[in-house]
Amino acid sequence: MTKHTKPARTLPTREQIKTFIEESSRPVGRREVARAFNLKGPDRIELKRLIRDLVERGDIDPGDRRKVSATGRLPSVAVVKVISINDDAEAVARPVSRTTVGKLTEVLLPHVNGNPSFSIGDRILARLSHFRGGIYRGSVVRRLETESQRVVGVLKKSNKELRLVPSNGRRSHEAVVAKADAGEARAGDIVSAKLLPGRRMGSRKACVIEVIGRENSPKAISLICINENEIPDNFSPDARELAEKAKPATLEDKREDLRHIPLITIDGPDARDFDDAVWAEADTSTSNQGGWRLLVAIADVAHYVRPNDALDVEARKRGNSVYFPDRVVPMLPETLSNGLCSLKPGEDRACLVVEITIDAKGRKTSHRFQRALMRSVARVTYEEIQEIQDRDPQASEGLAALSRPLFGAFRALVQAREKRGALEIEIPEMRVVVADDGTVEAIKPHARLDSHRLIEEFMIQANVAAAEALQHRKHPCVYRVHDRPAPKKFEELRVNLSGFDIQLSKGQVVHSTLFNRILEQARGKGHQSLVNELVLRAQSQAVYTPHNIGHFGLALRRYAHFTSPIRRYSDLLVHRALIDAHNLGSGGDGHSEPSELEAVCEHISMTERRATAAERSAINRYSTLFMADRIGEQFESVVSGVVRFGLFVTLEGGQADALLLARNLPDDYYDHDRARHELLGRHSGMRFRLGHALTVRLKDANLVSGRLEVDYVAGGEANRPRKRIGLGTRGKPKEKSDSPPRRGRSGRKKTDD
Repeated sequence: MTKHTKPARTLPTREQIKTFIEESSRPVGRREVARAFNLKGPDRIELKRLIRDLVERGDIDPGDRRKVSATGRLPSVAVVKVISINDDAEAVARPVSRTTVGKLTEVLLPHVNGNPSFSIGDRILARLSHFRGGIYRGSVVRRLETESQRVVGVLKKSNKELRLVPSNGRRSHEAVVAKADAGEARAGDIVSAKLLPGRRMGSRKACVIEVIGRENSPKAISLICINENEIPDNFSPDARELAEKAKPATLEDKREDLRHIPLITIDGPDARDFDDAVWAEADTSTSNQGGWRLLVAIADVAHYVRPNDALDVEARKRGNSVYFPDRVVPMLPETLSNGLCSLKPGEDRACLVVEITIDAKGRKTSHRFQRALMRSVARVTYEEIQEIQDRDPQASEGLAALSRPLFGAFRALVQAREKRGALEIEIPEMRVVVADDGTVEAIKPHARLDSHRLIEEFMIQANVAAAEALQHRKHPCVYRVHDRPAPKKFEELRVNLSGFDIQLSKGQVVHSTLFNRILEQARGKGHQSLVNELVLRAQSQAVYTPHNIGHFGLALRRYAHFTSPIRRYSDLLVHRALIDAHNLGSGGDGHSEPSELEAVCEHISMTERRATAAERSAINRYSTLFMADRIGEQFESVVSGVVRFGLFVTLEGGQADALLLARNLPDDYYDHDRARHELLGRHSGMRFRLGHALTVRLKDANLVSGRLEVDYVAGGEANRPRKRIGLGTRGKPKEKSDSPPRRGRSGRKKTDD
């Protein structure tokens, strides 16, 4: 009888062990590695030696409890800081400690009912698992208190003490301010305060740092937003001194004289910092019949702001200018932003110019960068240039003669845009008109004119040319990238669109043209604006990075921000790179490496999100101020957001958004279906979902937090009550709810902050 022998086990190589550890989502121990390679007995001793060698060579990192992980991986539990929160309450965080982690590591924290609430800037203890690349998934263990957490709020008199009511509306930030800690602040003051550590029982304590303004002063709204988001608004003495000493540029330093070219600036009526000027003419080349020659001149900020000088330090810290209805927090001192850098008409200005040639179908055939001296012949608004073009498009004199080729080139560029399938989301932008005394005169949508689109298309072409020029010369570049939507977001969009009879197939290739077809199906229908909003929510967030992945929304393979260096630090970095790459004189970046740019890109992506949050909160507060004297009135509204504790509704005319709490809906227990964006009553079957029309009554206008609250009057969708399935025996499904029940009026259960 033949005796069978077991096949000999072979030890895995160091590379195989390293690959297994890198592909594991969490740190692994020796036992898990042995099990994966079916190792037993003496082989496990040899495995221990191989793992120790990998650690000593730096190929893997040691962790807690004798576990190991891939190099640079985060531990299984770590402290992270929240840097952004989207409309669905999903957060993006970054590790607080970066001793072993790359600078672009991100942690995704999905919204889970029952978890503690948190805001941008909060520190979270999270349990982590590796997802892909530098991306981790996290689950919240708890929110960590900081020793000196800063809060903006208003002081209210309560008995014999002052209470701090936070502007962010979070009850956990409410505090008592002792007389000794109030300084000169008094009831009704808007203050910046520091929450003091050490509370275990009773009210929190806070100490006033600064008095911002008075509660009843409309001009304090933007000050609240500036302080709430910790936006730097004071320049250092060194930076101010540098700006004051700056002198106008001349033709030296390799500049071409373009003062004979009739460039014009086209901006909004309130604009004071003119970044860009444009000009166009028909291309006379016989090889490009019907084509156009464009000039896009951009303020040469790099001439005045040199790497690592005091102005550069301040600009990098801010990242961008922040625009409020009543003021601007500039990235650069006004001596530069509204002075020497601004392309004012009739004044010589230093600029970086790109000459672009396009064919009759709007396709770019060539581009060339040069440093120049220009003199704008006119400053016109979007409305003025549109009126000139509409009144006499064939005129041959003055501004009309300059506008005709501009619009001709624009029509060609629109053809190219439509052919490549750039995303065409239409979300009306509301404009707050503020009087000199700070009161709100009106809130109305911005007009969307062809003149706006003209400037956008010219700027896009200049931005593409900048990215292509730097990539062609193999020079590091700060790209503006926009990834395709995440599969989860796309699936949520598919489910929501089915409620509007717009069908999407699972697993299809996601391209911007697909979204444009969706938007076209909704055009002219009652749900058009909501479908545009849903498509926007499904998109990834655009960021800055030295690693190019293209721009999904614009359907472009290469893209960078080049056209606004007065108000965006990213554009200043691109200018410096172009100056170096084309040998255009002084003020370049000294050939920065991608690794050096990563931290800067991370920072300016954060400052952009910070500015957006501040600008949005200012609009909300001005809207609240505008609606404050209409409490008790009824409004028609549309559900624009669904959360576990209620509904967000947009009031008729789009002038304001308001919160309708679940406890103010008809009596019932409401379950939140996050995927379908709806609240469903357990007993009545009442359904409230995105797009539903509701009649509401304005109940409260909180000027400090900028929140409007409404009561339910009518609307929603009546359905048969669904049958609830309890804890059944095996084989009977248990109905899963995305959230604990929310009570209607009878329950009066308080919502979380």
